[in-house]
Amino acid sequence: MPDFVASEAELEAIYGQPAGPAVIKEIDHISDHYRRFIEASPFVVLATSGLEGLDCTPRGDPPGFVRVVDSRTVMLPDRRGNNRIDSLRNIVRDPRIALLFLIPGEGRTLRINGRAAISVNRALCESFTMEGKVPRSVLVVTAESVYTQCPKALVRSHLWDASRHVAAGTLPSSGTIMKALQQGFDGDAYDREYPQRLRETIY
Repeated sequence: MPDFVASEAELEAIYGQPAGPAVIKEIDHISDHYRRFIEASPFVVLATSGLEGLDCTPRGDPPGFVRVVDSRTVMLPDRRGNNRIDSLRNIVRDPRIALLFLIPGEGRTLRINGRAAISVNRALCESFTMEGKVPRSVLVVTAESVYTQCPKALVRSHLWDASRHVAAGTLPSSGTIMKALQQGFDGDAYDREYPQRLRETIY
């Protein structure tokens, strides 16, 4: 059996203390430089915590879809999805939230930790209209900790290297997965109809 670390003291004995840039870059607000990262990002991973556990979900739109309101506040629309609303359920019970911004071709990521609230203000929601569709709600995030993450993970993963991208059809399709999970599910029809369904429901 492996040895497990059971305390912060043990962790610190193994890893030591962060220093230099790792500490300097963390601030409690959105600086002008960090704002540029947010506004250039078309993709963010959103993490929340609730009674059932943790949730992590991807959110994406054209760059600038996460709106920087001021040095402490960002807003992002809750676009049409599958209505599981796992993240929203978590936020109404525990407002803590973490955002991880990615920018295609850029190794560094940007992190915001803070607290979120769900707004259904009609005018605010309408200001995030895309292709004629108004989001049902907008997440209003108050930043408490903001910093960039070094590119090591993306360099190691070769995430932006197109020559390493998985070829289409290599992985099992969604229809194949659901057919295996539910007897009688028509996975072939699901996969065949999905492209049109995606076009009709993207917003």
